[in-house]
Amino acid sequence: MATAPGVASFDPIVRRTNGSSWNHSQERRLSSARRDRHDAGVIVSPADAKTPTHTWVALLSLLVALAVLAVKFWAYVSTGSQAVFSDALESIVNVVAAAFALSVLAYAGRPADRDHPFGHGKVEFFSAAFEGGLIFFAALLILWQASVTLWRGASVQQIGFGLVLTVLSGLANGGLGLFLVRYGRRHGSMAIEADGLHVLADFWTSVGVLVGLAAVGLTGVQWLDPAVAALLGVWLLLTGWRLVRQAFGGLLDEEDPVLLRHLVEVLGPRVRDGVIRVHQLRAIRAGRYRYISAHLVVPEFWSVERAHDAAEALAAEVLREIPGDGDISFHTEPCERAYCAMCDLEECSVRQQPFAGLQPLTVDEAVQPDPGAHGRS
Repeated sequence: MATAPGVASFDPIVRRTNGSSWNHSQERRLSSARRDRHDAGVIVSPADAKTPTHTWVALLSLLVALAVLAVKFWAYVSTGSQAVFSDALESIVNVVAAAFALSVLAYAGRPADRDHPFGHGKVEFFSAAFEGGLIFFAALLILWQASVTLWRGASVQQIGFGLVLTVLSGLANGGLGLFLVRYGRRHGSMAIEADGLHVLADFWTSVGVLVGLAAVGLTGVQWLDPAVAALLGVWLLLTGWRLVRQAFGGLLDEEDPVLLRHLVEVLGPRVRDGVIRVHQLRAIRAGRYRYISAHLVVPEFWSVERAHDAAEALAAEVLREIPGDGDISFHTEPCERAYCAMCDLEECSVRQQPFAGLQPLTVDEAVQPDPGAHGRS
């Protein structure tokens, strides 16, 4: 058998099948050498990728938030509605959060350096946590003001004019929120996505305000206005808590089920032609950056060069289909004839079982350590 460049000049499998004499010490040495040939990793990142800072999106969010805030306070001054006031308080949070996100995204867009070898993307989680905390605080203020108004009695006026202004601000928030969420998910920016979710929450508070004002206008029951404001406060408490919880999960490198499922969907159809299985899949997010590592099971007779080329090609394909920027580290392991039934490589000369068919890759399998035959004689 021809020897690949850089590979030991022996092949233990061929010698065994040829019936040569063999002893356990030789087997151990060659088994170790066989692993040395494949214990190689590949780290791939998009070298030509342009890293956008997304600051123009955050600036757009800030400008719209300022305009909406002005309209909502105009509506509050005109109507005296506590529901409109709660909606306006939420818009103050929008302005502060958008300004904070603007500065955070400018910092997060900096490239990796000596002090931050994995980049600055995790600062986006601080932005999301800060925004969630602001929402939570605004919700407490809304609940307090609604309670005071329920106790003292409410007085709402110019309901029609308030409805018009609330509809205008609500439409602006709805359009902006959908844009921010889609943009953030497409580019993998949690700060922008969190800002979009916050703006959408503001949109739903505007819907609640419309319901409250309409109810007061139709029934004349004034206490319905602060009651709606209280319900909005509870809704915002839950929204703020969810944002803070998600941000802290990212800071602690919590498993991202959505990202893992996406990775398995991308990797699954590519587990063939020598890439036999994928194990020990790990993935974390740092803002819009993705750091992914996995073990690839490859044919034991492949050279380091061939295994490296296959891993590099697979990593490049994955990067093209995962949103945001990222690094992928693939470690290759020899199959040790433990996967013959699911290996479709036709050129295999050491097969011990016939190929039975490709097996679908699942998340549960991909995240587990390699259950292969390491250490077997």
